[in-house]
Amino acid sequence: MFLTKRFYIILASLTLLAGFGYVFPRLFIGVKILLFIFAVMVVIDAVMLYHRRGISAKRSCSERFSNGDKNVVKISLESNYSFPVWLTIIDEAPEVFQRRDISYKSSLAAMGHTVLRYTLTPVKRGVYSFGKIRCFTRTSIGLVERRYTLGDAKDVKVYPSYLMLNRYELLAMSNNLTEMGIKRIRRVGNNTEFEQIKDYVKGDDYRSINWKASARRNQLMVNVYRDERSQQIFSVIDKGRVMQQSFRGMTLLDYSINASLVLSYVAMRRDDKAGLITFADKIDTFVAPSHRTGQMQTLLEALYAQETNFGETDFSNLCVNVHKQVSKRSLFIIYTSFSGMTALNRQLAYLKLLSQWHRVLVVFFEDAEMNDYIRSPKRSMEEYYQHVIAEKFAYEKRLIVSTLRQYGIYSVLTTPDKLSIDVINKYLEMKQRQILT
Repeated sequence: MFLTKRFYIILASLTLLAGFGYVFPRLFIGVKILLFIFAVMVVIDAVMLYHRRGISAKRSCSERFSNGDKNVVKISLESNYSFPVWLTIIDEAPEVFQRRDISYKSSLAAMGHTVLRYTLTPVKRGVYSFGKIRCFTRTSIGLVERRYTLGDAKDVKVYPSYLMLNRYELLAMSNNLTEMGIKRIRRVGNNTEFEQIKDYVKGDDYRSINWKASARRNQLMVNVYRDERSQQIFSVIDKGRVMQQSFRGMTLLDYSINASLVLSYVAMRRDDKAGLITFADKIDTFVAPSHRTGQMQTLLEALYAQETNFGETDFSNLCVNVHKQVSKRSLFIIYTSFSGMTALNRQLAYLKLLSQWHRVLVVFFEDAEMNDYIRSPKRSMEEYYQHVIAEKFAYEKRLIVSTLRQYGIYSVLTTPDKLSIDVINKYLEMKQRQILT
């Protein structure tokens, strides 16, 4: 049994009045009567709460959470009391969230029920453990509370961002991918294969109108083309120490994993084959490219438990294994991070070698916080020097892009929050320009 704040306020008031009773004897008699009534009310309140087990609760959430997304958790509450009760609900969320504010106030009518909802946003993959639901219940009298320990402990696996895949799928079905930043790629020439003739809809290129078919049907018809199919797309994820850098609580590795999943989904929707390689000092994951049913689940399971290490990345080992295992010319999208030209020069020879066998797209990261610092005002001589140094680092990032371009290696320099959109746009651009072949 827990005593409420109301209990202590009333008890303190009666104690104060009892003190005045030494000066006014009649007041002391009145205080004793009030104290007796107060004790009776406490007993009645306790009996009302404890005469039966009156509250039940159940937590419901997905069996797996999506990393970096808001995941909904529901708590269903039901009262078996024949009178209204007021509740304070505390859910024991996984300690990794460091959430101590998951406490809610609610009320239940006699024999009533309600559902509470809140969201959790994980920033790391793994197994998260929920504890019990603590429910503090009081009546309208409000002098004592009864604590219920309800619900079951539950483990939830946090996977790479599959909710992002769902958003892309829904937008693709409604032709609204431009809302997420996916650009419309202009079709150049007739390099693609004719697929079908369909009704004209707003947004179709007027140059693809089939005038003969339009005349026969007495309405506008357009030719639909498709890109070359069944090209192999490998997402190659660096798991070295450079990918441990974090942005808004998530590591660059997690951003790369999320982006590779979305890109694989888009590639498979374009009838390309999506594969996966993860490596650090050696290749530890290799998923052969495919567009068969179940490939996305295979990729999801392969990426679930990936972790960075503290060693240097060995691009030479990557080249050797790729040459052995991948015979068909493919697109390799390498997610890594270069701090400057020195870091690039250590790996440039291997990237050049890899680009002789396959198309290579290197994806690396801008420092968003440093860019914000560069744009911030300068107030002292010291800050001017610091800004010059920061601008030098930003310049080296741009220099890496031009250096890679000189050797026929494509690149994307982006911030982590724009990674998925920029990589997809680059893939669609390369595919439309027939660069993948």
